[in-house]
Amino acid sequence: MTNGPPPHAPQRRTARTTRERILEAAGQELGRNPDSSLADIAEAAGVARRTVYVRFAGRTALVEGLAADAGEGIRLAVTVAKTPSPDPASALALFVLTLWPVGDRYRTLIALACRDLGADRVSELLSPARDTVAEILARGQRQGVFHTSVPPGPLSRALEAHLLALLDSVNSGTWGDDGTGAATAALIAAGVDQDDAASTVQRLHGAGHSHPSEGVSCASPATDMRTTSRTRHSSHPRRPAGPDGRSSSASSWSR
Repeated sequence: MTNGPPPHAPQRRTARTTRERILEAAGQELGRNPDSSLADIAEAAGVARRTVYVRFAGRTALVEGLAADAGEGIRLAVTVAKTPSPDPASALALFVLTLWPVGDRYRTLIALACRDLGADRVSELLSPARDTVAEILARGQRQGVFHTSVPPGPLSRALEAHLLALLDSVNSGTWGDDGTGAATAALIAAGVDQDDAASTVQRLHGAGHSHPSEGVSCASPATDMRTTSRTRHSSHPRRPAGPDGRSSSASSWSR
């Protein structure tokens, strides 16, 4: 005679699933509109409003639960992205590919920064991702892989804004991407040659790697992180020739 799970195990699973559904709905609703009410979130989750209150005492508790969930997702993505890479371009591309599936959580945290969580709390949650990107960029600049027109810290925040903007485009239906386009764009923005960037991302994508700081500004964020490729680039890497036959600038940063 085998011992089965305790009788209350299914209830625990159901409660956990309901909580996850509420958090998922909260992330989507608050990401679209930070003013969404608990009634809006309950409707999106397919539960009664009282069910939300059973698991979260109010909006503050719900937002903090969402923040903790998002922070954990970002930490896991950063852990995967810190897998040793042979070059900074591959490291940056891997980071974007790994973070892309949890990009909505990243965006939601920034959207809630000023109204609900406060800039310090959001910076605490996002600093692992921001610090990781800044470290990769600094290494790439030292090795001549990325351009040096902008220091690693500000460049990291610019790439973050670029990534979020691309994510918004996916969510609005104006663009479709599995992360490879965003990773390629990030590498190009960092100063990697377009062909090298595409080659690096496709190599990582084919190997199965496509799925897995500083203070927060209360200004409306855009975002994106772009990633990188195999390279041998100076601070202003060569770019494909333009229509007039002249080489275009390494990136918009140098203009």
